[in-house]
Amino acid sequence: MQTNALFTNVRPAGAAATNVLVRDGRIASIGTAANAEGADVVDGGGALMLPGLVEAHTHLDKTVYGMGWYRNEVGPRLIDKIDNERAQKKILGIDPARQSARQIVLSVGHGTTHIRTHVDVDTEIGLSGIEGVMATRERYRDIVDVEIVAFPQSGMLVRPGTVELMEEALRMGAEVVGGLDPSGMDRDPKGHLDVIFGLAQRYGRPVDIHLHEAGELGAFATELTIERTKALGMQGKVTLSHAFCLGMPDPVAVGALIDGLRDAGIHIMTTAPASRPAPPVKRLVEAGITVCAGSDGIRDTWGPYGNGDMLERAMLIGLRNNFRRDDELELALDICTYGGAKVMALDGYGLKPGCRADFVLVDAETIAEAVAGRPQRKLVVKNGRVSARNGVATMEAP
Repeated sequence: MQTNALFTNVRPAGAAATNVLVRDGRIASIGTAANAEGADVVDGGGALMLPGLVEAHTHLDKTVYGMGWYRNEVGPRLIDKIDNERAQKKILGIDPARQSARQIVLSVGHGTTHIRTHVDVDTEIGLSGIEGVMATRERYRDIVDVEIVAFPQSGMLVRPGTVELMEEALRMGAEVVGGLDPSGMDRDPKGHLDVIFGLAQRYGRPVDIHLHEAGELGAFATELTIERTKALGMQGKVTLSHAFCLGMPDPVAVGALIDGLRDAGIHIMTTAPASRPAPPVKRLVEAGITVCAGSDGIRDTWGPYGNGDMLERAMLIGLRNNFRRDDELELALDICTYGGAKVMALDGYGLKPGCRADFVLVDAETIAEAVAGRPQRKLVVKNGRVSARNGVATMEAP
């Protein structure tokens, strides 16, 4: 049963203080004269109201958060990390249901209301990751929406039987078809794209490809993806995650890729990495490309960093892209909110009447200050109900 609430003295997106009336999980009206009859009154204390933060790329099944410190001695190559992780899942006893719950509770405390998570599917763990995260998704559905990407982390064509598991994950309810480095992992870019786009067409699902391949190899994979997306009429339904090749130094080559991505309606996800070439987010947005962001792995066997705070991620986007102006910091937040919402095709997202009542209250004068200072989340609201107070989620983790 939905509660009705009047949030008084709040400043949506930094506007003048006003009241926001929530009825049946949606924003009913905005204005000082909003009718509060039958509604609980919540004093916002002049707080800045932001739309719910969107974690558009993470791995809920992989975190070791809450399991004690993991000593990382993994080799530098991508395959080193993949092989080590596959082994450590069994050695450490990483339970996807338990660990995904711990990360969800952490993220909700930081103001996240929506998560897209890539969940491993391979011939050693089968569908246990999908099953575990699905169970967690159901348990915490009142405080967060979780979208699952069936993700072939260890490759598909190089590990016979994985394609069949990917298809079963989609039948179970995974919403997105995942892919990974068509040349570098499966060593068959055409075959890899045939499989993932074939599954997407057969089940009517969008596609999200991890593209770590840098330079010309990444550009080649991007060009193939652009061609496939346009040929199948999947504009607006494909995301390239990481896309390090867009950070290569050749401006002409990057410009051609950007034009192609725009024409194909392909989205870009960035974590604003410190150690790899990064997509130029302002240039992408100005070209009309939707950009979203995510934490990627949080405290896992790949690395010790991450806390699920998408306001901090907005700050990292600002730092990586040399954003200093207030309007640029606003863009960084937009990537972590509206950008992710568009990529995930969220219904009724935003801070307008009729939108779902998913929002965050923080003590900051402006959006720029919120990004730069990352104040504690005073209140997080999901579907009109409080999901976190002062940085602590209303539901506990196991």
